Amino acid sequence: MSRLVLATRNAHKVTELRAILAAAGLTIGLVGADAFPEVPDVKETGVTFAENALLKAHALARATGLPAVADDSGLCVDVLGGAPGIFSARWAGRHGDDVANLALLLAQLADVPARHRGAHFACAAALALPDGTERVTEGRLRGTLRYEPAGTGGFGYDPVLQPEGETRTCAELSPAEKNAISHRGLAFRALAPLVGELVNGSR
Repeated sequence: MSRLVLATRNAHKVTELRAILAAAGLTIGLVGADAFPEVPDVKETGVTFAENALLKAHALARATGLPAVADDSGLCVDVLGGAPGIFSARWAGRHGDDVANLALLLAQLADVPARHRGAHFACAAALALPDGTERVTEGRLRGTLRYEPAGTGGFGYDPVLQPEGETRTCAELSPAEKNAISHRGLAFRALAPLVGELVNGSR
């Protein structure tokens, strides 16, 4: 069985990608970065989601000698010219402070009318082989931003993005409903055939 490493220490993300690969008919032994504790996390110095995903995938492939997959994602707000974008996780200044990030964003958009509150979640998923081969796929979840958070599921900006065609925010969807339409799910489902071709050797 071919082996693949995912650039995350989040067990939920590993489980999610395993399910996506299995649904694509691929039998691949997938592990997370926590299987290689000696490998340090990579600084995301790219200026696009794709660049950051590739930085992480290539670094992990070089360090482990295995094909590696990574992703980078964030919220892009139309009226802010695509921001927070790659700075989504540290929009309020401290990395990973979801409450502060969300509060700052809502304050910045407080006077923006509903018709101009369009936004989307974006994700780039990257595959890198030890020989330098690389592939990138992308996914988007389009919607509008609420004025107040709603829902307790998900994380980050999920409580304020209402997907197109929905009356609920991402944080009000069940995990299965969200995964079916999510930017991350779309990007990784698009990447799965490339993993099959380059890692599993299937055509």
